[in-house]
Amino acid sequence: MGPLAGVNVIELAGIGPVPFVGMLLADLGADVVRIDRAGVVLGTEVVPFQPAGDLVSRNRRSIGINLKHPDGVETALRLVERADVLFEGFRPGVVERLGVGPEPCLARNPRLVFGRMTGWGQDGPLAQGAGHDINYIALAGVLGRIGREGQPPTPPLNLVADYGGGAMMLAFGIVCALVHAQRTGQGQVVDAAMVDGASLLMMAFFGGRHGLFNTERGTNFLDSGAPFYETYQTADGRWVAVGAMEPKFYATLLRLLDLDGERLPEQMDRSAWPALKARFAEVFRTKTRDEWCVLLEGTDACFSPVLDLDEVERHPHNAARRTFVDVNGEVQPAPAPRFSATPASIDRPPPQAGEHTDEILGQSGLASAEVQRLRSVGAIA
Repeated sequence: MGPLAGVNVIELAGIGPVPFVGMLLADLGADVVRIDRAGVVLGTEVVPFQPAGDLVSRNRRSIGINLKHPDGVETALRLVERADVLFEGFRPGVVERLGVGPEPCLARNPRLVFGRMTGWGQDGPLAQGAGHDINYIALAGVLGRIGREGQPPTPPLNLVADYGGGAMMLAFGIVCALVHAQRTGQGQVVDAAMVDGASLLMMAFFGGRHGLFNTERGTNFLDSGAPFYETYQTADGRWVAVGAMEPKFYATLLRLLDLDGERLPEQMDRSAWPALKARFAEVFRTKTRDEWCVLLEGTDACFSPVLDLDEVERHPHNAARRTFVDVNGEVQPAPAPRFSATPASIDRPPPQAGEHTDEILGQSGLASAEVQRLRSVGAIA
């Protein structure tokens, strides 16, 4: 049982970072019930960009409710009465129009934590505009700092705004608000905007504008500018990564690369970094990736192989810690972080939309005849 065991959560189904919030809470023990649209349950609607292996939906149950039907709205509000948390990821105003916004939900349950995640936030000139991770990190100053010298900014997948600045910030905010609600009996709304969260992740770089990170993209310590914080191709066409920033670690790297006897520029001489990179690249091309692993991995050279997704589970360190687990033939990341007294677990596979409708409504006190009535009028699916 994880640390959130006993916490009841309602997830209004969405895409992108929304399911990730549900996974984070469910992995740590919360009972997460996802409300899927009736059309998705019945197959008349398709969820865009739904991966074939929807692993992020693990560990929760699904109920199909038609929130465009008044009885469907009332059914959702009945679930809210017994919940600790509800979260959603629609544009501002959508859940209000559906009748399940903060006001009616908190009226039914004053202790409720109502989590909201959007790209731009609940207000501001862009609040109603469409966008995705790349747009939010562009406005937050993140995207402009990622990329190689002389090259366009490089989108870092959708990890920064969707998952780091959005999902993880909302999950953190929900847990903080839960602590407050348990202490005071008062619920509240948590407004997590991806542009806000992505901006917050840039705090160190704002502080470094007048020092460590004061030059153009691709010329600094952490953005591929430094030869000691870079990736290099090996003799077999694979890649390795080094991050030997501290002088003692850099000295170890030079020694193990057999470069400590050469007349090399000083580590922090930025004007010499291109030449040092070329020399490092030349050396790394002399051995295969696995040969470099034998020589460097586990040393203070701050070295690691660059692994593909089909390799990560087999790496000795990941295998020893069970960082990745096989659940019903699907290799996936294990829950994180780890707790000594209340370990997290994977107890349920990703649900089919609406799979647990009858079960959930029965637990909420609805008689089977009422469930059948709601199904007959199209309020549930």
